[in-house]
Amino acid sequence: MRAIAQRVTSASVSIGGEEEARIGKGLLVLLGIHKKDTEEDVDWIARKIGQLRVFEDENGLMNQSLAAFNGEILLISQFTLIASVKKGNRPSFNDAADPETGERLVTEAADALKQYVERPVKTGIFGANMQVSLTNDGPVTIIFDSHARA
Repeated sequence: MRAIAQRVTSASVSIGGEEEARIGKGLLVLLGIHKKDTEEDVDWIARKIGQLRVFEDENGLMNQSLAAFNGEILLISQFTLIASVKKGNRPSFNDAADPETGERLVTEAADALKQYVERPVKTGIFGANMQVSLTNDGPVTIIFDSHARA
């Protein structure tokens, strides 16, 4: 499982010109599901993102988690994060989970994140052609890979 978490001042996702979800200050998380991912990967990613301390404290240091200041979170499924470009220039998506597994694990990740951030997690729609807008704050962008956690 791979995730990219971006600290944002705002982010939104639209589908077919209609806004699906919007957040203010918080995290935009792009999530890719690998065909070998399990519930253990879901929990690891959700815990790491949910406890990620990239928000400034009273001293201006990146020392607060999302829950510490009631920030918002927008989770977007993005299977292209699993792409491989080892051979040639055209990405291979052979390692991405099948759609049924991917949708199930994205839903589980959203539910797990709710537990860690103690607030609702907004999402896009799995499998839809989504347009994501964001204002990156910092910029702060953190990459997570549950297969490289050792």
